[in-house]
Amino acid sequence: MMAASGAYAAQLPAVPEWLNKGDNAWQLTAATLVGIQSMPGLVVLYGSIVKKKWAVNSAFMALYAYASSLLVWVLAGFRMAFGERLLPFWGKAGVALSQGYLVRRASLSATAHGATPRTEPLYPEATLVLFQFEFAAITLVLLAGSVLGRMNIKAWMAFTPLWLLFSYTVGAFSIWGGGFLYHWGVIDYSGGYVIHLSSGVAGFTAAYWVGPRLKSDRERFSPNNILLMIAGGGLLWMGWAGFNGGAPYAANIAASVAVLNTNVSAATSLLTWTCLDVIFFGKPSVIGAVQGMMTGLVCITPGAGLVQTWAAVIMGVFAGSVPWFTMMILHKKVALLTRVDDTLGVFHTHAVAGLLGGVLTGLLATPELLEIESPVPGLRGAFYGGGIRQVGKQLAGAAFVVAWNVVATSLILLAIGLLVPLRMPEDQLMIGDDAAHGEEAYALWGDGEKFDATRHDAVRVAGGMDREGSAEQRLSGMGARGVTIQL
Repeated sequence: MMAASGAYAAQLPAVPEWLNKGDNAWQLTAATLVGIQSMPGLVVLYGSIVKKKWAVNSAFMALYAYASSLLVWVLAGFRMAFGERLLPFWGKAGVALSQGYLVRRASLSATAHGATPRTEPLYPEATLVLFQFEFAAITLVLLAGSVLGRMNIKAWMAFTPLWLLFSYTVGAFSIWGGGFLYHWGVIDYSGGYVIHLSSGVAGFTAAYWVGPRLKSDRERFSPNNILLMIAGGGLLWMGWAGFNGGAPYAANIAASVAVLNTNVSAATSLLTWTCLDVIFFGKPSVIGAVQGMMTGLVCITPGAGLVQTWAAVIMGVFAGSVPWFTMMILHKKVALLTRVDDTLGVFHTHAVAGLLGGVLTGLLATPELLEIESPVPGLRGAFYGGGIRQVGKQLAGAAFVVAWNVVATSLILLAIGLLVPLRMPEDQLMIGDDAAHGEEAYALWGDGEKFDATRHDAVRVAGGMDREGSAEQRLSGMGARGVTIQL
């Protein structure tokens, strides 16, 4: 009876012979974990790490980027990044919506070239479309961190689909989808270049064109909720198991190594950053710890499943020190870094850490793990016989990603700027969320503000009051902001 049942199940159309149920289940799980990094991870992180008056706007920019990316991805983006070759750096656009396309075995047709076989995971195309969408979406969400607190939301709404199509897909196809960098042997296991270097450079470029925040916001931009910031950072860290664990497209040895190395690097980097804060500033910073966690996760990403765990410790030390130096020391000495207002320091935590990880991967990647994970033959780190050539390839690949993102991001923003302002007007910048959305994160006012009855539409209460105002009057002002209060 059981044998007959098993035979019947194997013949079901939903379970074709090529389908590996374990790989499919893990890939869908990994996709969900990466999705949780954006929704709610970065939404919560952005909404809490900024000044209170920008909490709603910052969270919404992340939310909108995630949602808008999905439609663009299935309409054209996926096949531009992972479809048939159109140019050495770009795939042919096409929809990923039909049943015939989505239920067939996943295939990256452009990866086949010479001795390099075609990449064909053992699950349907729909699973690959979903997994890679989560990567595309989080890249845009990370980019948003550079322009929080002043970018015109209408300009952002126009920017996200255009950047996904004309910038992200180029890097993804070139390095992952079978483009010229893929076949040349540039190593990027899970997005150190495609995601983090791209988002950091594009974010810095966008911050240049959008312009800075108000001077008062640049001088005082303390988080409105540090506990929620830690919660958002925790979701990001835990979700990275899917980020790096899903990169091999299978539930295999490389995935296991990658998840372990990811956590080791993140912990090492967090501790390194914290120790540097204590040594130089006399006390540990919680914001610094989250930044150190982030740089550790980013740095290990290009080599997570390709390096030994002792190498992950080394990468964590570099991840916690080099971006710390560029952010805390170099940032104050280089005029361009000082002039460009990168709100959350995405350039340091993602571009610098991503480039660092790519170079270290070129040194430390082992041939045994590369053979398991990469179909491109003959790859190995410089310390394992790859020589300086592999490091040169890593640097050349990074240079292409940097150049393309600077040019594409600039052209997109200049075009949008012809139609709508890139930066909010000064009067809206003074108010924040209420001016941009007509909503506020908390039914409170603060941040050092003084009560302004005309601005807050408060109902004046007749009669005398003490120096700070009666409780009834203060509460009536809150009630006028939409909070129902009973005394």
